[in-house]
Amino acid sequence: MKGLKSLDRALTRKEMKSEVARLQKAGKKVVFTNGCFDLLHLGHVSLFKKAKSMGDVLIVAINSDKSLRCLKGPKRPLVGEKDRAKLLLSLKPVDYVIVFNEHTPKEILSEIRPDILVKGGDYKLSEIIGREFVKKVYRFPFVKGKSTTNLINLIMERYGAKK
Repeated sequence: MKGLKSLDRALTRKEMKSEVARLQKAGKKVVFTNGCFDLLHLGHVSLFKKAKSMGDVLIVAINSDKSLRCLKGPKRPLVGEKDRAKLLLSLKPVDYVIVFNEHTPKEILSEIRPDILVKGGDYKLSEIIGREFVKKVYRFPFVKGKSTTNLINLIMERYGAKK
């Protein structure tokens, strides 16, 4: 499924809602995952591959720069939302990217209503926001030792930066 992906940018909510409706009408199973994805690493790529294997089309929703700052602090993001979107779109499993400004993806999930929601294994099912807007929810365990926090700490250790 390449559809609007050839635009090489994140879709707007209106475009995404229309595209999901079109895909579902064509019988495609739409999978959704979300996060900050500030520094891409093996754990993220593993999640995207597993998520894509659950359906036909993978949508990755990312927190906007403003939303990410509220969640992670004033020194983040390290990579801006436009660049994060382009990086994600360059990955084989990722079909579409959308940026959201809220702290959680609840609003966007309520609008686009994908078939499947995929999250990392650190969430309990009852904690997964937006689960009421999808048919199925899957959780996958993290790749041990692979996290953005670990990467940032490693860089700071190696280069003597202060937190």
